[in-house]
Amino acid sequence: MTKQDNNINGYRKIDSYNNNKSALLAEHYLEVLKIIGENPEREGLLKTPMRVAKAIQFLTQGYDVNPSEILLTARFREDYKQMVIVKDIELYSLCEHHMLPFIGKAHIAYIPNKYIVGLSKIPRVVDVFARRLQIQERLTTQIKNCIQNALDPLGVAVVIEAQHLCMQIRGVQKQNSVTTTSDFTGVFLKSEKTRAEFMNLIGAKLH
Repeated sequence: MTKQDNNINGYRKIDSYNNNKSALLAEHYLEVLKIIGENPEREGLLKTPMRVAKAIQFLTQGYDVNPSEILLTARFREDYKQMVIVKDIELYSLCEHHMLPFIGKAHIAYIPNKYIVGLSKIPRVVDVFARRLQIQERLTTQIKNCIQNALDPLGVAVVIEAQHLCMQIRGVQKQNSVTTTSDFTGVFLKSEKTRAEFMNLIGAKLH
């Protein structure tokens, strides 16, 4: 296992790579370059197979992380039963059908029932599920289920808005289309008023 520790502007970012996996992936990407008609021996492509091998490991690192554990490590008892919203969470994932990116934002709310969670943990859960081969519909439900199961709140709401490069640069080629998915549990599912409050708040410019 190789780790690259990059300290940029005070932010410590560690990328971990499995050396055996990197070598195997690089071999396959070398063959891909040949198949599409490129010359992998030219200067600009000499290191491309290994670069792509590391990139795909980074983009799919969510397979190696348990998102429930992220929430459970920062779960605290608190007598607060109003809506908690974390919105505009940047989202980057790979479509499982073409392995092209889809990019957008997640808006997440929960209503505590004895437990709250450290706010930074919710975006981390989003990242874990996003760093896998995905479809937006499944991603939405996985985030919802994880928060519901780990915190047992009175309800969870998840809305994701994303643009899919598989629609923008190939196929139908619609550059301005946005896909929105949503999923709810508990009071968000049962109460139209609560659900409407959430939708209004994620649409409001409060900052």
